[in-house]
Formats: sequence, C-alpha cells, structure tokens
Amino acid sequence: MHIVAIAWGFVIVMMAAAEVTSPSGSLLGALFILLGYGVLPLWILLYILGTPLRRRARQAAEAPADPARSDEPDRGRVASGDTVPSEREEP
Repeated sequence: MHIVAIAWGFVIVMMAAAEVTSPSGSLLGALFILLGYGVLPLWILLYILGTPLRRRARQAAEAPADPARSDEPDRGRVASGDTVPSEREEP
C-alpha cells in the first residue's frame, strides 16, 4: 500500500517540477498540482485503505485485558459458569 503512495508522490513531484520549469508554468500552478493531484487524493486513499487496520486496533483496545475474565463463554479457554448438561441415553 505504501509503495503505491510513494510512487504516486514521485509522479506528482515530477509533474510539479515540469510545471515550474516550463516557460508558461508558475509556482502557484505547481502548488495546486501538488495539493490537487498529490496530497488530497493520497490522504483519501490512505484513509480508506487504512480502515481495516484502524478497526482491528480499536477492537484490540476494547478487548478485555484478561481473557480469562471475559463475559463470552470459552473466550479465555475456561469453562463458563452456566454449563449445559449432557443428554443421557437410555439403554
């Protein structure tokens, strides 16, 4: 994911450099290229692609610190308090 962002940033910097060095180009145009084609789209892309990572981090932070004290049955590999009795088969 980051290699694509680095490559895209390189392309945008080259576009901005071409804008500055062209006879009819300007520094303001290069700034708009950097912001319009570079910073804003990259920020949106990295934000969207980083959503699963942020979700996993949030779930890990919300998880109980001690898995043995979890309210969910068998989460901490400990038998829960309300067990289900096994069925007895009649011979």
